[in-house]
Amino acid sequence: MSKQDEWLYQYLVDNAASITEKWLQTRKNKNGSIYSVNSEDSVENMLREQNRMTIEAVSSSLLADEGTVNKQVDEWAKTVGESRVDSDTPIYEVIEAVNKAESVFMEFVLHFIEENEDVVRKEDILRWNRQVNSAFNQMVTKFSEVYYQLTRQRLFSQQELIHQLSTPIIPVFENMAIVPLIGEMDSYRAKFVMETIPGKCVENQVEHLFIDLSGMPAIDTMIAQQIYQLTSMLKLLGISSTISGIRPEVAQTAIQLGIDFESTGTYSSLKQALLTAGLNITAEQ
Repeated sequence: MSKQDEWLYQYLVDNAASITEKWLQTRKNKNGSIYSVNSEDSVENMLREQNRMTIEAVSSSLLADEGTVNKQVDEWAKTVGESRVDSDTPIYEVIEAVNKAESVFMEFVLHFIEENEDVVRKEDILRWNRQVNSAFNQMVTKFSEVYYQLTRQRLFSQQELIHQLSTPIIPVFENMAIVPLIGEMDSYRAKFVMETIPGKCVENQVEHLFIDLSGMPAIDTMIAQQIYQLTSMLKLLGISSTISGIRPEVAQTAIQLGIDFESTGTYSSLKQALLTAGLNITAEQ
């Protein structure tokens, strides 16, 4: 660390507000964007505060040790990442804004060099350029990591909710219930069904479950195997089950694989399965 580093650091800290204002002036009118020049005052204040964090983190790279800088970058990435995910801001807009922030920051660094050319050495200029560029690259990388983790977590939560809504346990009579399996069934959803339906049946005191497959466009061997395992699990819990909506080709494939649904009971339609169980679902005219 040199005296020149300390002088530049102090210059940047003293001019932090001016750096932020100039960065805000680079905004344009973008409908729906958090970076739009006509954004609400609350959004502008948030951007102002987050740019202050940017300036502090990058300026610290001139003086502080690596651990301190990493901590500030992590804090910045977490704060900005959470706010951008919450506002549904595309990652390319954030990177563009960070690039503009770096450009404005370097303008002030160059202005300092011009004002102090009698004491600033060539090695100082090269070192500052390298440190500032490295700090901003580190921020973009860390932000991208946080943004990815948060969006992945949100997507996973949405998928969980969708799967819960797509596998409802519908009571029909006393201790009987129906679970209609609708839509495509991939390995993840099949695993979700296996893990949740038995628990829901126990929770709702279901003694007989009708598993209706008529809403599924395709059932391959993997799905057939998963359904067989589900009925076996239910049987161990003392819950009998009936399968409806299973097509002839699927039944034939199951037999070829040694999957025996005979003990479970299969019907071509849910109506037929319910009638066989003694439930008349025909509406009175």
